[in-house]
Amino acid sequence: MRQTRNCWPVLVRKAQDALTQIQTDMVQALERVEQLNASHQRLCKLYDEYRLQEQASQAPVMGMQASMNHRAFMAQLLNLQHRVVVDLGKAQAHLAQLRKQRLHCEIELHKMQSLAAQDAQAVAQDAKRSEQRQMDELGVRQFNLSMGT
Repeated sequence: MRQTRNCWPVLVRKAQDALTQIQTDMVQALERVEQLNASHQRLCKLYDEYRLQEQASQAPVMGMQASMNHRAFMAQLLNLQHRVVVDLGKAQAHLAQLRKQRLHCEIELHKMQSLAAQDAQAVAQDAKRSEQRQMDELGVRQFNLSMGT
């Protein structure tokens, strides 16, 4: 009689572990995207506040050095915004890649679960056929014994 193969549960567990790892990575990637979005919003708000402050103080109260420092700070804020936007794009691309990997892992897990179920079903059918064969043989023996007496 045939037995279930030991490889299928191992392959199912391996596929589940891979899927779990991808999901963990996705949670981290989502947190990173959210952090970058929050940073970008803070930088935009800060830039707008400083721009409004500059517009409000158009009076010649601000000296040349203060004005240059203010513009340099604004340029640094724009540079930081640009870097955050670039990092955000990379983080979103990484998240998209993880989503594709998760889909692949889900398909692989489903495939392994199906193969394990098919193997178990084949073993059950084999056992059923073997049992039926034994019952048939027993029936024939009993018939032959009853006919012989």
